[in-house]
Amino acid sequence: MSQPPLRIAIDASRSTSSQPTGTEIYSLRLIEALIAANERQAKPAQLSLYFRDRPPAKLFADSAYVQQQAIPLPRLWTHLGLAAAIWKTRPDLSFVPAHTLPLVFPGAAALTVHDLGFKRFPQAHPPLQRAYLEASTRFSQARAQLIFADSRATATDLQRFYGTPSAKIRVVYPGIGQETPSLSRDDIDAVRGKYELPPRYFLFVGTLQPRKNIGRLVKAFARWQSLSGDEETALALAGAKGWLYDERWLMGSRQVRMTGYISEADKHALLAGAMALVFPSLYEGFGFPALEAMRAGTPVIASNTSSLAEIVADCGLQVDPLDIEAIASAMSRISQDQPLRAELIAGGYQRVRQFSWAESARQALDALNALGRRA
Repeated sequence: MSQPPLRIAIDASRSTSSQPTGTEIYSLRLIEALIAANERQAKPAQLSLYFRDRPPAKLFADSAYVQQQAIPLPRLWTHLGLAAAIWKTRPDLSFVPAHTLPLVFPGAAALTVHDLGFKRFPQAHPPLQRAYLEASTRFSQARAQLIFADSRATATDLQRFYGTPSAKIRVVYPGIGQETPSLSRDDIDAVRGKYELPPRYFLFVGTLQPRKNIGRLVKAFARWQSLSGDEETALALAGAKGWLYDERWLMGSRQVRMTGYISEADKHALLAGAMALVFPSLYEGFGFPALEAMRAGTPVIASNTSSLAEIVADCGLQVDPLDIEAIASAMSRISQDQPLRAELIAGGYQRVRQFSWAESARQALDALNALGRRA
């Protein structure tokens, strides 16, 4: 007698964010790709998606193997709302594409740990948030039978800080859309004008918070200005102000422009028009902006630390994020060396092809199916 189809409960609460950042984009795109990958299986699983808010129509493709349910609960959604749904339906396994599993629920569990930045840079997080992340991550990595890590760096941190057994960790790189949005020069100039940027600008993309290393980036830009004598080129900081944003990061700066949060469409246009993405973050679990810049045909300057070294590889200029002179020197090379720019752009296009959501979903679904068969 054949076994019934595997039943997988998925926390889709982060997929409906109106201003998505890395974790929300990951949740949306991975679930989207999981649905497609599941359809291609000889024996598809039954996927139950649980939302905090009612999802927009057609957020995900219609599938006979997918059920969707909104659980409107303003507080403790994971520990009460999601947990109650799992207790009621008793799936074969539950998957949370973020750090936090419910405290009490039945059955096997899988989750994604994106990064352990709060362990590397505790001072960059509010005390209550840091305490919650510490407690929930410690519990969740122990409770889960399967953990997806966004990078080898994150996998190593799990073992270092929590002693997580390597046998339950799978490094599954997130993907990036392979289709490059079609943009004309006029499209790029229109978005540049929207944010009042000059024709030449370096770009940073991300929430403006301490671990993004904004203070050193601004100092490196000022050093580049001094070296080049260029007072026309700008440094655009594209992102919302985050926890512990410090106005002193910008002290003495010239031609530094703050855009605030930018939409996905505007982000691609800003990347396509930039001289380079400068991303000297102190710590990243993955680093979507680096791949997004490569997809847009823009050279990348990135840190040689955490996951960025393995994601960027030799398709960008890697720098010590603590070395202001090194960051400024990389900016000089990008702005002056046209053969180098062409080499990095060509290498970036090739690198992006190695990160697809279809492959991410295939690896994740294989691991989830294996866990479900063991459960």
